[in-house]
Amino acid sequence: MCGIAGWIDWSKDLSNEQETLKKMTDAIIHRGPDAEGHWFSKRAALGHRRLIVIDPEGGLQPMLYKDGNDTIGITFNGEIYNYQELRKELEEKGHEFQTKSDTEVLLHAYLEWQEDCVQHLNGIFAFGIWDERFGKLMLGRDHLGVKPLFFAQRGSAILFGSELKVLLSHPLVDAEVDKEGLSEIFCLGPTRTPGHAIFKDIHEVRAGHYMTFTTNGSNTTQYWKLESKNHIDDIDTTVETIRSILQDTVKRQLIADRPVVSMLSGGLDSSGLTGLAGNEFGNKGERLHTYSLNFINDEKDFEQDFLRFDRDEPWVKRVAEYVGTKHHSIELGSESLIEYLLTPMRARDLPGVGELETSLYLLFKEMKKDATVALSGESADEVFSGYPWFHQEKFLDAEIFPWSVNLWYSTEILSDDFKAKISPEKYQKQKFEDAVAEVPFLEGESDLQRKQRQMSYMFITRFLPFMLERKDRTSMMNGFEVRVPFCDYRLVEYLWNVPFEMKSIDNIEKGILRRAFENVLPEDVRYRKKSAYPSTKDASYLQGISDWMLHVLNDPESPILPLINVERVRAIAEGKDEVISGNDARGIIDYLLQVNGWLQEYNIKLVW
Repeated sequence: MCGIAGWIDWSKDLSNEQETLKKMTDAIIHRGPDAEGHWFSKRAALGHRRLIVIDPEGGLQPMLYKDGNDTIGITFNGEIYNYQELRKELEEKGHEFQTKSDTEVLLHAYLEWQEDCVQHLNGIFAFGIWDERFGKLMLGRDHLGVKPLFFAQRGSAILFGSELKVLLSHPLVDAEVDKEGLSEIFCLGPTRTPGHAIFKDIHEVRAGHYMTFTTNGSNTTQYWKLESKNHIDDIDTTVETIRSILQDTVKRQLIADRPVVSMLSGGLDSSGLTGLAGNEFGNKGERLHTYSLNFINDEKDFEQDFLRFDRDEPWVKRVAEYVGTKHHSIELGSESLIEYLLTPMRARDLPGVGELETSLYLLFKEMKKDATVALSGESADEVFSGYPWFHQEKFLDAEIFPWSVNLWYSTEILSDDFKAKISPEKYQKQKFEDAVAEVPFLEGESDLQRKQRQMSYMFITRFLPFMLERKDRTSMMNGFEVRVPFCDYRLVEYLWNVPFEMKSIDNIEKGILRRAFENVLPEDVRYRKKSAYPSTKDASYLQGISDWMLHVLNDPESPILPLINVERVRAIAEGKDEVISGNDARGIIDYLLQVNGWLQEYNIKLVW
């Protein structure tokens, strides 16, 4: 995987804009530490930073194709998992290839099918193609939005890139945030409205969409969406279909010219992927390496909560021994979690969820020492209805995003003036209603079935993008690629119509997936109660960030002060608030420190 950047201008000669484009690609050098490339023409400047995974010798970008006097150029980030089949199909149509890379296959797919090329792709991708023949820019993004792609229009110029920092490094773009951007931060954060990039007049290409730009304007096309229909397969056929798709996608996603490893938490999702990958490695006489996260003194400090039922470490050892992996346990302490707290914010260019992202970043930092690519279990809970929210009536009946039910306190700490300006409850309600209006309900569904389908839609289209974003940024900040087999669009399409009661067969969440992993995992692992991504329970972490928060509150120059109820936040940081304490306090402080650091480091100008 890589990082991309581009600048198209129909009224300015870009032939000599090397310095500006270099700044744009230098901003994402972490995404592609192995090589860089730039290409310029009168109307286009394309840039690329490369992380070598496939075809070390032949995948240099931007990649160009000459058609007479015109050039078609591509800058591409991601992996096309079916590129070998596509290459064969294109060769039969007369296309000739000079490399073994999936980039060249994508370029020729565009030459053959134009914008319809995206209909032929199975992968995770974000790309920009400049076609001189028609004076046209195409931006495309994968089905679920695993790979990021942002853009901004400034006059006659179109700017695009893998991360917001690419655009912010261009002289035409200012780091401005308006009322709506702040509403996204404080009312929906860390999730975002699809297409919204927080910064004023900067946008994100939506998952499953492509865009075209010419002198006549822009067009947006949704090439993939969830479609509801009756599920006709019986339970055995459904289990076998799920197993077959997962086996195929894992096999495809192990293709690389660099070492591939697997993340392992001891939970159902990562353990199942580890089992499938371990079988593939074993067939080649090789041994899979696995990695897990643990915290210093976790055995002593661990506390059960709403999302975490038990410790991961004993289950990790069980799976590693069963599958026969070479396992590596990465142990983190509160000191490093606090030291690197703002690093994921710099990776995302936006506030995040604090320690949960910091630990991911530090985990990938260690994994990068041994490998370049890892498999991860994102999307399983969203598409198999695994989260606790799916199984409790109060969440199914809620008229706000289900994950917001437990974040009632997030607006309690805002100043009265700021709260009046952004109207948090009104903004949340409107965004929720907008999302509900998109849900493709199936005629004849019961009220409960409609609520379950609605819940699934919210998680796939609103919550999953946040999960994918944090995984992409924390990994790519280390020049490390993460692949997500559960995000294969074929699996998501199929499971979208599998009835909730079938997904939860055997009276347990993700029961259908547990059956699909029979003969892959031991029964005790398959039926382990769900436990979320680990979080440190070390009291010194809360104390450390509380001291930091008090320092921020005591500094009159802290940019967050006008936005918050200073005395309420002070009481929380001092452990004196009568309502907000413990994990709730930690979540608030983590987030406010991220917001303050973001406003400060990015020199954000608030425009009301």
